[in-house]
Amino acid sequence: MASYSKVILLGNLTRDPELRVTQQGTSVCKFSVAVSRQFRSSDGTNREETAFVDVDAFGKSAETIAKYFTKGRPILVDGRLRMDQWETQSGERRSRLVVVLENFQFVGGRNDDDQQRVQAPADDVVAAASAPEFVEDLSKGKSKRNKPAPMGEIEDEDVPF
Repeated sequence: MASYSKVILLGNLTRDPELRVTQQGTSVCKFSVAVSRQFRSSDGTNREETAFVDVDAFGKSAETIAKYFTKGRPILVDGRLRMDQWETQSGERRSRLVVVLENFQFVGGRNDDDQQRVQAPADDVVAAASAPEFVEDLSKGKSKRNKPAPMGEIEDEDVPF
């Protein structure tokens, strides 16, 4: 039976990205995204529910995210799910779902809010990630097609697993 794993998130970083480099030279960036939804509860009050999602990025995307994103900055993430499992020192089994980033997109303008935000040069953005081919603007009920950015050659050393 065929399987499919696709995750698209639009939210804000909950902390500054953490960039590390493996012994093989692959860049790995870990960050977390807060995604909120508003709804009306059964008693008629407006409520908000927030999910905090861990994301792992690799290669050029990891480097670009670490360079241009900070806590509070909005980001559009396109990826797949991965289950991390480990055992603690006390012998307890633990697991968590993580989104492995495949593509990302800068969101918002250059001078959003009261924060100083830096846009990456266009060459860095295109080289780092391709935009999702189809993005929905849920607030206006409209959809917009984006042209996918060119993808670079992926070497075996770039694959993190």
